[in-house]
Amino acid sequence: MSLEEKVHNAQIKILRELLFLPTAHFAALQRATGLDSDHVKFHIKRLVALGYVTKTADGYMLSIKGKEYANKLDTDAGVIERQPKVAVLLVIERQHHNEKQYLLQQRLKHPYYGFWGAPTGKVRWAESVVEAAARELAEETGLRGTFVHRGVYHERVRHSQTNEIVEDKLFHLMFCDAVSGTMVKEFEGGKNAWRTREEMESEPKKYKSFMREMAACIDGHGELTEVIYEYGATEF
Repeated sequence: MSLEEKVHNAQIKILRELLFLPTAHFAALQRATGLDSDHVKFHIKRLVALGYVTKTADGYMLSIKGKEYANKLDTDAGVIERQPKVAVLLVIERQHHNEKQYLLQQRLKHPYYGFWGAPTGKVRWAESVVEAAARELAEETGLRGTFVHRGVYHERVRHSQTNEIVEDKLFHLMFCDAVSGTMVKEFEGGKNAWRTREEMESEPKKYKSFMREMAACIDGHGELTEVIYEYGATEF
């Protein structure tokens, strides 16, 4: 799904007004913005073009797309609220020469360049988390597998120099212990390898959350885990 269009502050005010009304006349929308009629006409026309507002016999109303967008508004501050990213985290296990191995990735793009961890990926619009897990596995490794949901891992990342939260992610923990196909060793932005948990314990460049994420998925039964980790400028 494409990114949503950024809208002008005056358009935010129009959307906020329509959020609390079935329909609204032009005059009500003009009062909400405090602008002259020509500027209000311009902004309404823009919202109609974006598909957020529909013109009716009684005035204007939010479209289905507009209702979904306006519902993200912080109605007190008049801004679109930031939302945590929803993603899947894949724990793929196999038995190899009498030891358990896990399909892991070294990230070769920013942020976290060079870090090792479990494969992850965003959940696309209208996609189930099981579908997202299967798609991410196929796209990044060339393998196929069936996943079960093991819990939710809410991770926030704080920048150690600025004290700002720079990432906020809700990971659905997805477990798979049977894959088929031939693994792709390298892909754009990373490489794949089978490694043991013992090897990863001594890996110097792994995500700070790695061992806890793995344990939450392997041993999990649907629990919620929430954590905050700090990264510095050279790490992030």
